[in-house]
Amino acid sequence: MDPCHKHIRRALALSEELISLADAGDAVRIDVGCGVLYGTIRDCAYKIQLLAEKELESHLKQVSGKTPPEAD
Repeated sequence: MDPCHKHIRRALALSEELISLADAGDAVRIDVGCGVLYGTIRDCAYKIQLLAEKELESHLKQVSGKTPPEAD
């Protein structure tokens, strides 16, 4: 597996862990501050997940020759 893809897949795994953490924490929270914390964790996790999925998709398209690589 390409090292870049390995890191993107790790980012996806971490986002899943963060979503699980937010869900578990939210289920037992005792005040509004905890709700804000877990909501922020969840929001960030979904943003990371979306970005990583788009980047992985872009890389896979480049490898398959469907789109040219982006210029740096």
